[in-house]
Amino acid sequence: MENQFDLIVIGAGPGGYEAAALGADGGLKTLLVERDELGGTCLNRGCIPTKCLCRSAEVIETARGAAEFGIAVDDSPRVDIPAVIGRKNRIVEDLRQGVAMTVAKAETVVGEAEFTAPSTIKVNGEEYTAPKIIIATGSAPASLPIPGAELATDSTALLDIEALPPRLAIIGGGVIGLEFASVFKAFGSEVTVVEYCKEVLPPFDRDIAKRLRVALQKRGIAFHTSAEATSIEKAADGSLSLRFIKKGKEETVEADAVLMAVGRRPCLPAGLEAAGIEAGKRGITVNDRFETSAPGVYAIGDCNGRCLLAHAASAQARAVMGGEINLAVVPSAVFTMPEAAMAGETEEQLKDRGADFKTAKALFRANGKATAMGETDGLLKLLAAPDGRLLGCHILGPHAADLAAEAALAIANGLDAAAIASTIHAHPTLSEALAAAAASLASAT
Repeated sequence: MENQFDLIVIGAGPGGYEAAALGADGGLKTLLVERDELGGTCLNRGCIPTKCLCRSAEVIETARGAAEFGIAVDDSPRVDIPAVIGRKNRIVEDLRQGVAMTVAKAETVVGEAEFTAPSTIKVNGEEYTAPKIIIATGSAPASLPIPGAELATDSTALLDIEALPPRLAIIGGGVIGLEFASVFKAFGSEVTVVEYCKEVLPPFDRDIAKRLRVALQKRGIAFHTSAEATSIEKAADGSLSLRFIKKGKEETVEADAVLMAVGRRPCLPAGLEAAGIEAGKRGITVNDRFETSAPGVYAIGDCNGRCLLAHAASAQARAVMGGEINLAVVPSAVFTMPEAAMAGETEEQLKDRGADFKTAKALFRANGKATAMGETDGLLKLLAAPDGRLLGCHILGPHAADLAAEAALAIANGLDAAAIASTIHAHPTLSEALAAAAASLASAT
C-alpha cells in the first residue's frame, strides 16, 4: 500500500534527520514527518543561530581590543543588530538546504503526527504505518510558573530581536542563559543573571563554573546566585521589574527585557496513550536501546529526557539504526567568552560515588598559543583514577569545545594519562595544555 513504510521518523531535528537519512540511504522506504522546518530546534532556534550570534560577539570584542594587537581602528566599532540577525538567517537557510539534500531519498510530509496505534500515525488526516517508528520531536523552552511569566521572552524570540535591549535580565544561569549573557554584554546591553542554584552551570565541574562566573563578572555581567525569581512586573513606560528572593530578602532588577532561560521541556506527539507509549515529566520512557513501552517504537533526543544535546540525539539515532556508538561519554560545551567544555565525570560526581581519583591542571597563561592569542584566562583540568585512566576533563579557555574532543576520545576508550602525554602535540597549539596536564598525571602514577 502507498502509505505503508519500512520506517517512519517523527521530527526532523539532528536525531530525526540523521535516522531518516540512514534509513533511506540503506534502502528502507522512509517517511519523515516535520511540523515546522527541517533541522529542528538546533538548526532553526538553537545551536546554530546562537553560535552565529556568539561569533558576532567575538568579532566586536576583538575589534574593541584591536589596539592590543597593533591594529589601529579609526572608528569605534558598533553592532548592527539587523545585520547580525540577517547573517544568522542566511546561515540557517543555507544549512537547512543541506539537511534537505541529506534526507532527499526519504519522503517528507509537513504536519503534526498523531499516533492512532503502536505502528500507525495520522498526519493531515492521512494514516501511515510502519513496523519501526522513531519519535524525535525534541523540546521547547520551559517557563517558571510565576506571576508575569508571560512578560518574559524566550531564547527563540531573542534570536530575532530587531533592537538591542539596553538592560537584559536573565532568569537561569545554565548554558542558554550564560551564552546569551555573554553575547548581549558584548553587543552592549547591561546584563544581570539570576540563578536559583548556588553556582552557575549546575551540571559542570564547580571549579570551572566558578571561574567562568568570575570571568564574566570581570566583563561587567552581574550575577545573583542562590536567588529565586518570584515575579515579573511591567511599568507604565514599558520597562520590566524582575523580583527575586535572595538570602530571605526581596530584591529587584530593572530591565527592558527578561529572558526566561530555565531549561527545556519535551515536545510529545499526540496519541501516545493510544499507542501504549509511556511518558513522564522528563519525557518519553525508553530502555537502554531507546525503545519505548510499545515494541518497534523508539524515542531519541530531547523528547526522552536522557541528554538534551544535539549530538546526543544524533548518536542515539545512529544507535537505533544499528550503528556501533559509544554512548558512555557525551561532551558538552558553553560558547561564552571564555568558552567552557567538559567530558566525563566531574570532581563532585566522583566524590559522591566515593571514587579515588587524582587531579592535574594546566593554566592557559603558560601556553604559548593562548598567550599569542591574548586569551590566557582559564585552565584545563584532568581527573584520573589511581592507575592513570582518565575519568574527566574540564576546560575554561580558548577553543575549549574543540579541545574536549580529544579528551572525550580518551575517556570513552579507557585510555590513561600516559597515552596522551606520550603522544606528540603540535607546538604552539592549545592542545599542549591537555598534554601538560596529562604529563603531570602520568608522572604521579
